[in-house]
Amino acid sequence: MAEAVLRTADGREKTALSHKYAALWRESRAGGTPIPLGTANPPMQPARPEKPELLNPRDVPRRKPGSPEGRKAILHAIAHIELNAVDLHWDIVARFTDIDMPLGFYDDWVKSADEESKHFNLVCDRLEAMGSFYGDLPAHAGMWRAAEDTAEDIMGRLAVVPMVLEARGLDVTPGMIKIFQNAKDPETVAALDVIYAEEVGHVAYGAKWFNFLCGRQGIDPKEEFHALVRRYFPGGTKAPFNEEKRAEAGMPPDFYWPLSEELPPAWS
Repeated sequence: MAEAVLRTADGREKTALSHKYAALWRESRAGGTPIPLGTANPPMQPARPEKPELLNPRDVPRRKPGSPEGRKAILHAIAHIELNAVDLHWDIVARFTDIDMPLGFYDDWVKSADEESKHFNLVCDRLEAMGSFYGDLPAHAGMWRAAEDTAEDIMGRLAVVPMVLEARGLDVTPGMIKIFQNAKDPETVAALDVIYAEEVGHVAYGAKWFNFLCGRQGIDPKEEFHALVRRYFPGGTKAPFNEEKRAEAGMPPDFYWPLSEELPPAWS
């Protein structure tokens, strides 16, 4: 099921399949017909629609956030992030079946994929209400790099995707909500509020299973997290941090502040 989602290109079709399979998994776990874990052969890169055009991050056009075009660009970027997140969560289900994990691990990432699918569609609905659509603008080509870099390292995947990239979403989403509040766009604010609330859980799942694997191996989670982020995400973490929401997700400040302090001056 995870592999089928990864091999579906169209965003709306991908998320519909994601919702379908998540519902089947929930039903099986609630006493329905059991679904065996099985094995998969996930692609190194998921299927993608022809649009948006994927550009080097430095080549993605910058727009003023407060303008209508700027707000459209923000939503387009969020839709792109959410679609990648759908694939990231199904990929972790499919890619690491050789590692013995409790069924709760699969419960959490299927739930996350289901929620990311909802987020993608919420944002696409808002884009379409603005006369746009996902694919209307170019997007960031580097979104999948973290998945490729950690394709053989489940702890690296947990450290970089939920505990760095999704945690960054907790830092920046309040500012985006403020932009749409100022624009008197309550529908988009409502969509972003849903995303903001549910992303805390995704970061928390990352922290939970990262700590679980560290405990099983008898290694210090904080030291291992620092080592993995330095290896796979040398750009480091960047302040300001949403310390309240990060703490809610099980990430104490001594996990991310030391990495921020190691940034070269150009990043400060």
